[in-house]
Amino acid sequence: MISQSVPVASLALLAVVLAFAPGTRAAEPAWKYLWVYTPCNFQVDKNVDELLQLMDRAKKAGYNGMLIGDHKFGRLQERPANYYANLERTRKAAADLGVDLIPAVMPVGYSNSVLQNNPNLAEGIPVVDCPMRVQGGRATVANPANLIPSGGFEEAKGGRPAGWSFMDACVTRDTAVRRSGAASARMEEFRAGEAHGNGRVNKKLALVPHRQYRLDAWIKTQGLAGGDVRMAVLAADGRSLNYTDLGVKPTQDWTEHHVLFNTLGATDVGIYIGIWNGREGTLWLDDVSLREVAGVNLLRREGCPVKVTSEDGRVEYAEGKDFETWGYPRMGRAPYAGEYEVVHPEPPLAIPAGSRLRDGQMLKASFYHTVVIGHSQVSACLRHDEVFRWMGEEVRLLKQYLAPKMWFMSHDELRVAGQCALCTADKKTAGQVLAENVKRCTAIIRQADPQADIFVWSDMFDPNHNAHDKYYLVGSTLEGSWEGLDPGVHVMAWYFERREKSLPFFAGRGHKLMMAGYYDTSDLKTNVEGWRAAAAKVQGVEGLMYTTWRHNYKDLEEFARLVTGP
Repeated sequence: MISQSVPVASLALLAVVLAFAPGTRAAEPAWKYLWVYTPCNFQVDKNVDELLQLMDRAKKAGYNGMLIGDHKFGRLQERPANYYANLERTRKAAADLGVDLIPAVMPVGYSNSVLQNNPNLAEGIPVVDCPMRVQGGRATVANPANLIPSGGFEEAKGGRPAGWSFMDACVTRDTAVRRSGAASARMEEFRAGEAHGNGRVNKKLALVPHRQYRLDAWIKTQGLAGGDVRMAVLAADGRSLNYTDLGVKPTQDWTEHHVLFNTLGATDVGIYIGIWNGREGTLWLDDVSLREVAGVNLLRREGCPVKVTSEDGRVEYAEGKDFETWGYPRMGRAPYAGEYEVVHPEPPLAIPAGSRLRDGQMLKASFYHTVVIGHSQVSACLRHDEVFRWMGEEVRLLKQYLAPKMWFMSHDELRVAGQCALCTADKKTAGQVLAENVKRCTAIIRQADPQADIFVWSDMFDPNHNAHDKYYLVGSTLEGSWEGLDPGVHVMAWYFERREKSLPFFAGRGHKLMMAGYYDTSDLKTNVEGWRAAAAKVQGVEGLMYTTWRHNYKDLEEFARLVTGP
């Protein structure tokens, strides 16, 4: 027994010595929170077995929380019985170990999970006055012509493809390998004449603002190493109008790839197709086409109205009378609800008997559509009441099955926002609308669980990160979004390169902070030391999280040792 006469400072020193003495149990972390990011498909028993094993391992290493997420959280109703059983055994295992479960909810940005309930709740981008022609009992885009007639690479000039505005030095015309016609464009030896390893063709075009276009190209590859194969669409001011991943493989036979984009306010655009930063291999390109389209990923909901008028705009035609309900049945349901195709067949306006519309008549159609970002990301509307209803249901059911003490709002990388009629009705900026959204999400959690702590990712509320103007396809500036975060919301900062600015910004606004470290880094020590050094300069940093997007937990123990070490 230690004498009560021993000074407090000496007791503290003794505790540190004992904590790191050989053969003693590892000290509890000095941080309030030490978490592991652990997404899991709770419908697969084996995945949950692995989660529980990881939880036990994490506890032994000194972690006290698991941030868990599942695409199925967005629609917890009507799951098979084993799903709810797996939630229960996860809750029990965490309680037995003394580890907190923090469910990731409110998918604002990567919204596919909540869009399972209603794919039409996606955020919409407006198309204004698209010309359409009635013919044979249906109306379709008036001018379906290919706007890049040189896309077949049939014409040559000096041995190279003709009809393009620009091409990199490595681009040649290949008459031996082609998908159709007499030739294709070949790109290889990317760095021979271009230091950055780019191999691209470019076409500058004058297009119509606020219209929907589909860009298609056939691509063949052999032994590509490094680089990024893209079809990029840039406005004259440099803003990108498309962010869809093509998914081109290092070696593939002729495969058709697609891009859907909206011109927004642009009149002049540049189309770039090819490879950026290539190192080795060969890429062939053929049969490129660009066409105006209508109704692809068309949304039907409040805030996304359809309007069809005469060519002069004087007569508005009635849906259900002059034309049948416009839509595509598989929109947002391919291969299952909440997943969207980059492109799909254009749904025509079907003309029923008794319509006022006649063959040969020209129309103008205005509507809203969504787009796929990256591989599959689609964002939900920030204001639609039904979105909040489903997110509230998510919180209610997770409270029932997991009884968490903390919640994590998944506002993250919101790349399409502030465009639909609901979000622009009062002329507020996207930042102001996002501020309202996060306030409402916070209120939903607090109403369901008044005592719970609430956390959120930092990026969409950080002016040093994503909360700025011209972010992806957001309709206006995101500045001021941070005004929606009250000081009671804890912020998880994750951008390592901006940590020296991000942490003081949120600390200065009264927020408690956590830091998302690791991110599968190859230099673990530098990563942890960088976060710790930045945290030492501000008040209110409460912990770190081991964050992996690759289910890579090989550095779990070493991360904890570096975080909690002297």
